Order: sequence, then structure tokens, then C-alpha cells
Amino acid sequence: MSSEEFEKLHEFYKSLFEELKVMPDRVSRCYGEERKRHVRVFDEKVGEAEEMLQEMEKELIGAPPSFQNPMTTKIRIYRRDLGKLQREMKSSDLGLGFGVRGEGRYGVFAAENEQSTQLQSQRALLLQGTESLNRATQSLERSHGIAAETDQVGTDIIEELGEQRDQLDRTRDRLVHTGENLSRSQKILRSMSRRLMTNKLLLSVIILMELGILGAVVYLKFFRN
Repeated sequence: MSSEEFEKLHEFYKSLFEELKVMPDRVSRCYGEERKRHVRVFDEKVGEAEEMLQEMEKELIGAPPSFQNPMTTKIRIYRRDLGKLQREMKSSDLGLGFGVRGEGRYGVFAAENEQSTQLQSQRALLLQGTESLNRATQSLERSHGIAAETDQVGTDIIEELGEQRDQLDRTRDRLVHTGENLSRSQKILRSMSRRLMTNKLLLSVIILMELGILGAVVYLKFFRN
């Protein structure tokens, strides 16, 4: 969608519509061939206006809703005003010189153009609805993608928590084994401490006995005689 192109078409249409607005009154003041010529010019300009409105609708495809919605409404108003101009042209006093043939021709044209206007309005609404549906589909796809990513993140977190739980279990088992080893070490140290004390006592007794024997030998050898 080109906003510059849309604005250009918009300005062209407004200029063309200003020309069309004065034509019913101009035709009512003409007669004969001049009147027919003005009617043909009016028909051609109406056709150009319809083409411009169609081009404006094409330019609105893909436009942001904040711009598209008011412009679509404005185009519908333009079509309504264009149909009103056609009805004014039809109801103008075309004079006797124009005849029944001219009135019949213009009536057919007005009916066909009004039907075309209705079809174009329906087409614009359909395009707008399709665009809204596409945006909703894209939004759902994005939501689905976010949900999938969230699910994957949740799965990764659960796996990581499971690994951490296994690590904590292994750490707890190692602490239990360490506690058991410390208990056994304490028992061994206490047993070694008791043996050491026992050995010291035995050594002290042996030393005392040797000293006693040595004292007895000295006494018998030197003091008994």
C-alpha cells in the first residue's frame, strides 16, 4: 500500500467530483446535441470516478486498520454521493429535444451504475473482512508459536530440575557415606586410643617390675653380705 499514491488518487477524485457536481445544472440549461454531448461527458467522467474509487480500494489493501477503516467509509460515502449525482442528472429537466430515448438511456445507465456501486461496496466490505481474517490468522499463528515456545521452555525447565534433583540425591548419598565413614573413623580412633592407654599402662608396669627386680638384685649383692 502506497499512501502517496492513495493521496494522489484521492485529490484527483475530489477534483473530478467537483466537475461532476455542476454538470446536472449545466445539462438542464442546454438543448439538442449540446445536451447530449454534456450527458456523454458526464457518463465518461462518472466512469473515471468509479475507476479511481476502485484504485483507491486496491491501495487500501494491506493498510493499517487505523487508516484503512476511515478511508473505506469515506469511499462508500463517495459512491453514495456519486449515485446521488446520477439521480440528479436523471431527474433534471432534459427538455423535449432530448426525447424519450435519452431519458431511457440515462435511466438504464443510472440503474447499472447504482448496481455497480452496490457491488463495489460489497467487494470493499469483503476485502476488509478478508484482511481482518488474515490478520486474525496471523495473530493465531503467532500465539501458537509463543505457546509452543513456552511449552518447550517448560519442558527444558522440568528436565533441568530433574537433573538438579538427581545431583542433590547423589550429593545426599555422598554425605551419608561420608557420615558413615566418619563414624567408623571415630570408632577406630577411640579403639586406638584405648589400646594406646593400655600399652602405656603395661609399659609402666613392666618398667616398675624391672626397677623392682633391679633394686632387689642390688640389695642382695651389696647389702646382704
